[in-house]
Amino acid sequence: MRIIDAFTSALYVITAALLLLSVARDGKKTRQALLKAWRSFINILPDFSVVLALVGLVLTYLSPAVIAKFIGAQSGVIGMLVTSVIGAVTLIPGFVAFPLAASLLARGAGVAQMAVFVSTLMMVGVVTLPLETKYFGRREALLRNGLAYLFSFVVGFVIKVVVG
Repeated sequence: MRIIDAFTSALYVITAALLLLSVARDGKKTRQALLKAWRSFINILPDFSVVLALVGLVLTYLSPAVIAKFIGAQSGVIGMLVTSVIGAVTLIPGFVAFPLAASLLARGAGVAQMAVFVSTLMMVGVVTLPLETKYFGRREALLRNGLAYLFSFVVGFVIKVVVG
């Protein structure tokens, strides 16, 4: 059994045990929490399904050779720039971003490029910039996003040194 499979199995066992403990302590609150979680899941499902479908289409039509050419390890800084722009303008939740990055890595993407992609995806918000500007002001929003964008490259280079 692979370590990842064992870790995943352990998480399921721990989750089930804690759920049973919660039911034993206060079944009513546990039921309310599970219903609330179910409603949240149903609300997220349409957006999540669209994102998964798009990811599936991209991975279906982009061959590993194409992925490696544009965002593979040998693409260097250019590949990091490509993934940084895609990450900065895309609004994908983390629970989709990490499996997507793993799929791209398995199909030839570079580690540093995926680090930059995930970092910009999580920290830079071109799509959410108008909302951020409304609450924090234009200068602060641009400064935060700009610094986050630059920091994503630092993350990419550090990951490249540590992993690659």
